[in-house]
Amino acid sequence: MKHVIKKKGPAKRVRWFALMIALGCWGVSGTSLADSDHSMVTLPKVYQAECAACHQAYPATLLGAPAWRRIMGGLTHHFGSDASIDEASVKAISTWLLAHASPRADLQNPPNDRITTSQWFARKHREIRPQDWAHPKVGSASNCMACHQGADRRGFDEDAVRLPVGVGRSQGWWRGGHG
Repeated sequence: MKHVIKKKGPAKRVRWFALMIALGCWGVSGTSLADSDHSMVTLPKVYQAECAACHQAYPATLLGAPAWRRIMGGLTHHFGSDASIDEASVKAISTWLLAHASPRADLQNPPNDRITTSQWFARKHREIRPQDWAHPKVGSASNCMACHQGADRRGFDEDAVRLPVGVGRSQGWWRGGHG
């Protein structure tokens, strides 16, 4: 019996190569989106006007829907302040937050509904020392813009992090610049 070895034709090779590229891109984008899909959504004006008047307008993807529901339902006691706003604004902001909330389980119920107490935040900032959060140019873990210069535009790219002078220097671990 004679064995026939079939050669792969150019069309088969092209399909195989395209499949490998697609799988590679899907894997990379899936990993990236899990931690940094903050720039894809435009913030509504009411969210910018009401929420960003007092603090950074945090991307909705930094918390899950249950946490956002509790936050928006408790604006009279919003992290120690009365952040009450009119019902139409509450509804508009809540609708937007819930539509863009993270589906990740670790962001659904962080302690005290704080972004900074979520498992994700702790993992991403595990090298930061307690004294660095208290540094005068940082103030607290909720001041994203102290190190993430583009945070007000939802830019949290790790390669663009710039620690304030005196933050993290003694550890020698940081590869980014200090500006």
